[in-house]
This record gives sequence, C-alpha cells and structure tokens, in this order.
Amino acid sequence: MYRRSSPGQLSFEDFYLPFGGKLSGENRWVKLAELVPWEAFESSYAEQFSESQGAPAKSFRMALGALIIKERLGTTDAETVEQIRENPYLQYFLGFHEYSDQAPFEASMLSHFRQRLSLELVNQVNARIVEDALAAERATPTVQNGETGAESRDSQTPVEASSDSEPSSSNESDDEDEPPPPPNQGQLILDASVAPADIHYPTDLHLLNAARASSERILDYLYNAIAQPGMRKPRTYRQQARRAYLKVAKQRRATRRHIRKAIGQQLRYLRRNLGHIRRLVSGGAPLSVLPRFWYRRLLVIQEVHRQQWHLYQHRQRSIEHRIVSLAQPHVRPIVRGKAGTPVEFGAKISISCVSGYCSLDRLDWEAYHEAADLPRQVEQYKARHGYYPESVHADQIYRTRINRSWCKAHGIRLSGPPLGRPKAGTRAEVDRQAQADAKIRNAVEGKFGQGKRRFSLARVMAKLAPSAETAIAITFLVMNLERRLQALRLLFIVILAAVVSQRGRRNRRRSRGIDSATPWWLSLHAQATPSQLCYPNC
Repeated sequence: MYRRSSPGQLSFEDFYLPFGGKLSGENRWVKLAELVPWEAFESSYAEQFSESQGAPAKSFRMALGALIIKERLGTTDAETVEQIRENPYLQYFLGFHEYSDQAPFEASMLSHFRQRLSLELVNQVNARIVEDALAAERATPTVQNGETGAESRDSQTPVEASSDSEPSSSNESDDEDEPPPPPNQGQLILDASVAPADIHYPTDLHLLNAARASSERILDYLYNAIAQPGMRKPRTYRQQARRAYLKVAKQRRATRRHIRKAIGQQLRYLRRNLGHIRRLVSGGAPLSVLPRFWYRRLLVIQEVHRQQWHLYQHRQRSIEHRIVSLAQPHVRPIVRGKAGTPVEFGAKISISCVSGYCSLDRLDWEAYHEAADLPRQVEQYKARHGYYPESVHADQIYRTRINRSWCKAHGIRLSGPPLGRPKAGTRAEVDRQAQADAKIRNAVEGKFGQGKRRFSLARVMAKLAPSAETAIAITFLVMNLERRLQALRLLFIVILAAVVSQRGRRNRRRSRGIDSATPWWLSLHAQATPSQLCYPNC
C-alpha cells in the first residue's frame, strides 16, 4: 500500500527541532531539496503498490533521497541510515517534519529502494533536473558593464520594445505557412565507458572451482531430502578436486599446459556432480527443497559448464553471453583496449554531456558498438531542446562514414579531421579546429573521472542487475545536482559582485555631484571646463 505525501514543499523554517533553534537556509541539503522534483514523479512510483492492501510503503522522496544521500556521502547502507538518524538536515531532505533520533528504516531497505526505483524512472528525474537547470541558466541575468541582464532589458527604449511586440503584415501571412525549422544550436559531447562490477577477477579455473563447490552443496541438499538407511551418498571427490585446484592456483607462473590440465580436471569433477544431481532428481529428490539462492545457482552452474566445456573442447577463448561470475551472472567482459585495463567487467554505458550536465542514454550488460548510438542521441538532444546541435564532439570511434553522412545531412559538424588528404594550405586550420574540438570533448572525460574517483562509478557494489542499473543512474543524477549546486553558488557570487560594483559606481558619481541617472556623456559635459567646451566653428 502507498500513501501519497502531502503536496507542497516543506519549509525549513517549519522543521521542528526539539532542542531549540531552526535549520539554516544556506545548508547544502536544504538547497538540494529545492532542486529535486519530488512531487512530479511520485505518481509513477506509486503505480507499483496496491492502493489498499499491505503495509504502507516508504514515500518516493524517502526512497530517492536515501539513495542520493548514500551516493553523495559515499557511505555503506548501514552508515547511511546512521547518518540520517543523527543529522536533522538529512531528515529534512527526506521530507520529515520534525527531528527524530530513531532510524527511519533498516539498512536493508536501501536494497528495496534500488529495486523499486527503476532505471527509466531515475533517468526521467535526471532529465527533469537537467531541463530545469538549463532553463534557469538561460534565464540567468548576465553581468554587462556592472549591470545585470535584467536591468539592461528594462532599459530598452519604448521604440525598440514596441517594434519587437508589433507583428508586421508579412508575419501574419507567414503564420499560415509552416514555420522554418530552428537553426542548429549548442554543443553535444558523446562518449562511452564501463562501470565495473564488484566481482573477483575472473579466470576459467577459479570459475570452475567455484561452480564445483556449489554443485557439492546442492548435491548435499538433494541427498538429505531422500536419504534412507543403507543408501550410499554419491561420490564427489571434493577433497581431491580442491587439492588439484590449489596445486595450480598457488603457482606464481603456471604454464598454459598446466592451466589447461587443471581446467579439464575441474570440468570432469563438475560434470560428475551434475550427473549425480540429475539422477537424484529423477529418483524422487524434489528441487523444491533447494533454497531460492541455490536453485538459481544450479541454473547458473549448468550454463557455466556448457560454456566452459565448449571452450575446452574447441580450444576457443570467446563465446557469446559468457558468464564470468556465479554471484552476478549478468556481468559480461567488455573489451576496452586501454593500456591499464584491456578488459573490464561490468555494464557498458553511453552518455551525452550538454553544458556540464550528463544524461545516461544507454546501459547494456552486453558489449556493443557505441557509434551506432550517435543518431539516437542527437535525436534525443533535439527532443529535449527543440533543435539539433551545431556540433557533435566525440572520439574517433564515432566518426564512421555513416555518422559523418548523417550529421552532414542534418547540418551538424562532427568533430575531428575530415576523411581523405587535407587540401593544400588548410592543414594548419584543420589542426587548430581539431585541437579546439579535443578541448571541448575533455569535459566528458572529466565527468567520467568525477564519477569514478569522487563517486561509486569505478566499482558498482550492487549485486542484482536492476539494482546496479539504478545505482549507476543515481551516480549521474547526483553529479548533475552537484553541478547545479555549484552553479547556484557562482550565480550568487556574480550577482553580489555586480551589486557591489554598481553601488560603488553610484557612490563615486554622487561624490562628484553627478546624478546617477545622468547619461555618461552629460556627466563628462558637466565636469568639463569652459576652455574644453570650445567646439569648432563656434
């Protein structure tokens, strides 16, 4: 059951503190609470709950806010709950009306929050935050000559204002025709990376040994379910199999021949155990006696045996949908070709960056070619802003002939040098443009660095695939909130500097006896001496 929260943003001044005082409006969590559209997506979150049955679920604000707090502070689930219990600002961020020294929920609830908040829902919240941020930046008054943009717009003459507001007769006739498409504007930066999962570095030998050990546990469950006096337990040779594994695993530099021999041994041990399991099941052992965890593990180790047996028999090194972890069978190896990490294990992500704000455009556990995402990402840019970007900045893997032709057809400049030999005398200009494009594209590399060094994108700790997807999306949402909060601080500093500068200029004018409303050319005329006012032909 889900109970909707009361509409309206709780004022920090109304937050009750039993020990006296009140919350500060300058606190970062108070400002962040105003940037998140809590009420806009509560109905989408409530659709997964019953309206009348079951215990009341935690609110959307509490679920999303707890994940934001965890990601921003970089704490564990248990530590996040303790931080919320101790900090009144965090409780205000979650929508509480008064401070409480009791934990609002158990640490295990964060795992449920990650499953309830889907990837699509978090991306929608992120898109709304980015949209509001870009709209606020476009409406932000710019400082020009000590005056804000709002003041400069107010100082527009009535003639100019009336000319802008009065449509001409030609415009009335053009309204009947379809308006021309808006010109391309802005810059779109694209890139792809991998969010590594928290798994043991996979080797075939280690994976088969773990699968063999799991099959022995499953065999024990099934045998105990139908064990009778005089019934012999199937042989598993678990001690011999363990010693055979350690004999090679503990070697500092095992040869390929020794590794292949050990893999063959573990495969045969695993094959024997799976045969025993099939015979026990056919003999009456119900699979229902297995806990849910071990039934799922049985399905995984059967697929691992099939894949590894195929690789062993055909002497191959790759296979489709390769499993590299028993605990996280959805994780796949992603070949990156980087010097430090040629292969990474996790989800591959494609993002787009506009004005410092990132959007998670694609997340897939299978390897894919990110160049195919460029047209779709550009179309998403148009859907958000109403026009195509003026230029797309991406690395070399995006600059295929298909993408170049597509961008040219839509009037978009794709970064990088053109194909073919450069024309005579244009190499220097092409190099300068390529260098300028590379500087612009560095912004998305910085975003990946921020996500992997400051936040949890370098190692996703969630074990389930939906939970990991939500955790990755939350990372980009928090990064955008950080960018928005930083922009608010800079805006305050700029406006304060403009106000101080304008006051100082007015005070200097008053000290000279000049009216602040007097134009600058009249003020110079008033300060001039009679000898300086001798005009020609006077």
